[in-house]
Amino acid sequence: MAGRVSGRAIVVTGAASGMGRAFVLAVAREGATVGILDRDGEAAERVAGEVAAAGGAAVPLTADVSRRDQVAAALDAFVSAAGALDVMFNNAGLNRPMHFLDVTEENWHSIMDVNALGTLIGIQEGARRMIPRRSGKIVNTSSIAGRQGYPSFAPYCASKFAVNALTQAGARALAGYDITCNAFAPGVVDTPLWTRLDADLVAIGDAEAPGQAMADFSAGILRGRPATAEDLVGTAMFLASSDSDYLTGQVVMADGGMVLI
Repeated sequence: MAGRVSGRAIVVTGAASGMGRAFVLAVAREGATVGILDRDGEAAERVAGEVAAAGGAAVPLTADVSRRDQVAAALDAFVSAAGALDVMFNNAGLNRPMHFLDVTEENWHSIMDVNALGTLIGIQEGARRMIPRRSGKIVNTSSIAGRQGYPSFAPYCASKFAVNALTQAGARALAGYDITCNAFAPGVVDTPLWTRLDADLVAIGDAEAPGQAMADFSAGILRGRPATAEDLVGTAMFLASSDSDYLTGQVVMADGGMVLI
């Protein structure tokens, strides 16, 4: 039986760990050729090895998503290897928590450059390689932080609000080329990003011990626990497959019931 994305050429950014890695392994299992784009080239190679060992097709790619020249070169290399770009997952992101009154310009730019500018570049450069074929899907990683502001995550929240706006703007700009642009919004996901975040929150005094911040944030999840990366695979697969062909400009909440809108 053919997989839901069989024959598709899909690039995932931030693909060497966490949700990105889970998405890579899932779409490869279902028949896609997958580009594993990450700033850590060695980690991208390792994940490509995992895909190959399972019988899938992968192309490791190295780029800083905030650098247009690097993203363009990586996508050109992928298209050369895979023959096309059908789906672009703009998943790379970071957070460096600071108390609201302590946020610096450096902190702001470091987060916004990756999460917001990186998404804009990913949408643009992905679309440029889809427009000649008048077909494609762009999927952006948003967050519950794109729906409400948290005092120690102000730049991160701003960046994810920006992702939502870029998703809507991209959907409107690209509809005439039969390219859809959607996002999904996780809540607390047990990944290396949250492990780092948990430690950072202890360092700035927002939590007393490792694990407390994740437990506190997770307390209101209606599903009763934080997500694993694998919990997001179904949503990602839906947005990458033909099942979502009539959906565009939307942010799908995939947070276990943390934020109800």
